[in-house]
Amino acid sequence: MSFFAPSNRLNFAVLFHNLISVKMSNDLIQQNVKSGYAAIVKRNTKKSFLSNFFQCCDPKEIATEIGKKIGYSEEELKNVPKDANLGIGCGNPTALASIQKGETILDLGSGAGFDCFLASRETGETGKVIGVDITPEMIAQAQKNAEKGNYKNVEFKIGEIEHLPVESNSIDLIISNCVINLSSQKEQVFKEAFRVAKPNGRIIISDIILLNDLPAYVKKSVEGHIACLAGAVRKEDYINAIEKAGFIDIRIDKQAVFPIELMLNDPIAEKIVRENNLSENDIKSIANSIASISISAKKS
Repeated sequence: MSFFAPSNRLNFAVLFHNLISVKMSNDLIQQNVKSGYAAIVKRNTKKSFLSNFFQCCDPKEIATEIGKKIGYSEEELKNVPKDANLGIGCGNPTALASIQKGETILDLGSGAGFDCFLASRETGETGKVIGVDITPEMIAQAQKNAEKGNYKNVEFKIGEIEHLPVESNSIDLIISNCVINLSSQKEQVFKEAFRVAKPNGRIIISDIILLNDLPAYVKKSVEGHIACLAGAVRKEDYINAIEKAGFIDIRIDKQAVFPIELMLNDPIAEKIVRENNLSENDIKSIANSIASISISAKKS
């Protein structure tokens, strides 16, 4: 069976949404991320080329299938606004979070609000969830979703994860789903996370790390950074950044080779494949170079 047969076409979405690292300024990276993720919001709120590309379903249906593959339950996928799940994560940080009633939770790179809405159910009316995202279109969509779902304990803010618009020592739990790899300033991201966490506060992060070096054509791709590939680093470097920020009890809760079947959900992936004329072996090689990982730690 051809790798590109319809039954396998789900087979390379979030990988290209979650893996590459190029040497460019953080300002340029942020500019590209904003425009790239704004396009993802538009893609999921109306029909796009993906509907024809997959030959099976619209972006929302694809996002649901991806959600199941990365660890979300049927109940979780059904009990949040349908426009909140964009199918661009790489794990389910809320599943490992052990959220307590009344806690204040911060989501770094909250997108359309999917993980925020799941967390809000667990922390309850006495708790609060804050979502921070750099893309205005994402924040606008998240706010619409919150209104539709009547989520009164969720707030969304435009901001950089390197410079959080959040008070120091105010957060019980910090979560993030495949976003920190986008930043070229990971140490700064974790320093900010440490700053805003309460004493004994904790972090639960799902992200992408490198097992092997990526091909040069991927590293040099601007689109690759929007697809999260370009920002991925080796596991030891990722953990070192968390440690340098001051967190303790750093633990790897999950690690798995990133499912190649998740790569096609990102329109940027199609462009990378097309422009580089990638073969099935090329794509598999990239997939084998990365892993999804869930990491937890706490502030002393």
